[in-house]
Amino acid sequence: MTGMRPVITAWSAISPFGFGADAFRAGLRGGVPAPASAAGPAPDAPARLVPDFDARTVLGKKGTRSMDRVTALSVAAVGELADRPDAPGPPAEGPAPGLVLGTTGSVQSTMDFTRSSLDGDRPFYVDPARFPNTVMNCAAGQCAIWHGLKGPNATIAGGRAAGLLALNYARRLQVGGRAGTLFCGGAEEYSDARARLQHHGQGDPDGTVLGEGAAVLRLEPPGSAAAERDGLAEIVALEFGVYEDAGEIPATLLRCLRRALERAEARPADMALVAPGAAAGPEQAALSELFGHRAPTEVDCTGLIGDPAAAAAAFQVLAVLVRAEDDPALAGRLALVTAVDHDGTLGCALLRPYPAR
Repeated sequence: MTGMRPVITAWSAISPFGFGADAFRAGLRGGVPAPASAAGPAPDAPARLVPDFDARTVLGKKGTRSMDRVTALSVAAVGELADRPDAPGPPAEGPAPGLVLGTTGSVQSTMDFTRSSLDGDRPFYVDPARFPNTVMNCAAGQCAIWHGLKGPNATIAGGRAAGLLALNYARRLQVGGRAGTLFCGGAEEYSDARARLQHHGQGDPDGTVLGEGAAVLRLEPPGSAAAERDGLAEIVALEFGVYEDAGEIPATLLRCLRRALERAEARPADMALVAPGAAAGPEQAALSELFGHRAPTEVDCTGLIGDPAAAAAAFQVLAVLVRAEDDPALAGRLALVTAVDHDGTLGCALLRPYPAR
């Protein structure tokens, strides 16, 4: 099993703390929530946004006229890794670098395009340049075009669990020999449309402020030279489940946690760090049942950057990596990431950070 575990070798972040990995590190270490602005559908519905992010400013004017926010965030975050001097180039043989992105696209783009077909003089009087933004895989496709990623390109939906589902998809590609280097993560934009759907659909059941951003990992296949040289952590286990009613969450998640531990041949006492998706509620009930009175250290990423939905679990993985940078005692120990989406998907991941090199 050990030889089949993909390895994280680098990461990037565009978050409400600012642009780049250093801004995310500083914000997480500071422990103060990112500023919230009154950007929601009502004055009392604030949101934590990426500050001063503009696609044309960050990426240039060419190719960004009709680019929506989630695509721009994705392209910029992947570029932080793909354009680094140490980024792997196309191999002489074997699969080229690819991308697995957890996102559901842009609700705002879909609604705006649909509206334009209703309020125009004719239903077909729409801006064709904006149609690609309505397709879920637009962001991943643009990332591949911008950064020359000619390997596998996949978009994974799953709400708050999308980042973990994307990791699992990437793991399967690499273990099956269908991919080499993969960029993997999640992206989400804030928009009035998203806020209104949240407000009028399910409300805000756990009281979390909406957020946005993009978090991307660089994954190398197990046993590769890059994994041996630059490894930050290995993906030990990933498990998922579904539920119909919120009352089923604790038991369903607990089963996932126990399956993950079984795969890792580990016990709850072996876990040194937990990055949950929510600081309270049914998710915490499952963790309390698993750990009892000896709970490991917990890092609350969502409480600091808000709920970035499809990017949430990817940011939680980054939080684990930052904590491992700060605490050498975490090296070789297990870290747990959990995610529960309101629409019925949940999952968990076990990571093992490497010692600092």
